[in-house]
Amino acid sequence: MRTRSFVKLVAAVGSGAVLLAGCAGGGSGGSSGDAKVIKIGTLHPLSGANAGDGTQLENGVKLGIKAINDAGGIKALGGAKLELDGGDTKGTPDTGQSEAQRLVGDGVVALVGTYQSAVSANVAAVAERNKVPFVMDVSGDDAILSHGYKYSFRMQPQNSRFGTTAAQYVKAISAAANRPVTKVAYLHEATAFGTGVYQAFKAEAQKSGLQMGPEITYDAASVSDLTTQIAQVKASGANVLVVSGYYRDGVLAAKAIQTVKPALDAVVGAADGAFDQPQFPTDAGSASQGYFDVNYHFDDKSADAKAFSALYKTTYKDEARTGAALAYDSVRVIAAALEKAGSTDASKVRDAIAQTNLTPLTLSDGPIKFSDKGENSTSLPVLTQVQNGAPVVVYPQSAAVKSPVYPANPGQ
Repeated sequence: MRTRSFVKLVAAVGSGAVLLAGCAGGGSGGSSGDAKVIKIGTLHPLSGANAGDGTQLENGVKLGIKAINDAGGIKALGGAKLELDGGDTKGTPDTGQSEAQRLVGDGVVALVGTYQSAVSANVAAVAERNKVPFVMDVSGDDAILSHGYKYSFRMQPQNSRFGTTAAQYVKAISAAANRPVTKVAYLHEATAFGTGVYQAFKAEAQKSGLQMGPEITYDAASVSDLTTQIAQVKASGANVLVVSGYYRDGVLAAKAIQTVKPALDAVVGAADGAFDQPQFPTDAGSASQGYFDVNYHFDDKSADAKAFSALYKTTYKDEARTGAALAYDSVRVIAAALEKAGSTDASKVRDAIAQTNLTPLTLSDGPIKFSDKGENSTSLPVLTQVQNGAPVVVYPQSAAVKSPVYPANPGQ
């Protein structure tokens, strides 16, 4: 199923001097009684409102582990195989914290997760306290990496970049279409994720002269209908609506917009979990047409990214969401660090992760590189739009495969 370049990409992390079989060093380097097995702990919401996304992320990890093992395992450790040790956060910070502690006790060499910022904040604290590397596949809250942690790393752009970039992109595409933004209404889920992106968007919008309208919030864990919130948008007279939420509530928003029909030129997701996903046009139907999203996204021009998507679909009978690629790449980062360190010693693996230099499956400004704070400094938010039933990258021009259609008249 995999292309030759995809196999080469996976095998690239397997180079290095061959040492004696077994896991050198102590620290948190784990094995399950077999010296050639190295455990990677995962923390995702496998039950609850965000189980769909959590399952995608978990599947990305599974494919990453299988790819590394199929390519010969960790060659620097005698071909040691990776093994998944999974935890279900149920989408709650307390459960995520207790599961992280359990996985550390199991002897995992590193943690991957978690999808929700509030959960990742607790897991990062556990990782730091126990000196176990933690690679965040999806979690945007800036505050997580504001504590000077040494053992946590983030693959995706942080919330402030999403919010700032979304405001800049809205300004740019509306100006290019000679269709001024009169007022921006903002709808977001109420935790650190949605609130953080909103605050960054608002700050940038005010600097660039965009008038902000109502801020409308909801509880993503319990919401079942967003018609009332969209009626508020309609009453505000805003001609652009920006949304930051998870997949399920993004679909609810699109259906509510089609029902209420506010007079909008555009609906723009700011790190929204739905609007750039391949399942969104199917789940939202005609309500999805024209939706924008500023998010991390597959590199549509990359043969490796295409091969990953094809493999995911073949394996799981579902379209891969971009988060699955971030989870897959998180495993590659850890595997490459094990090769570089030639050890499962936690401090050596941590230092090797800090020196990561791998080409990701997502659009970026270069290979994955982590800053001193643990941020992936080359991650790149791009603007997608649903056109002809599929989300495609439309801005910036360097990454675009099609031009933006603006105004998009969503829900009409």
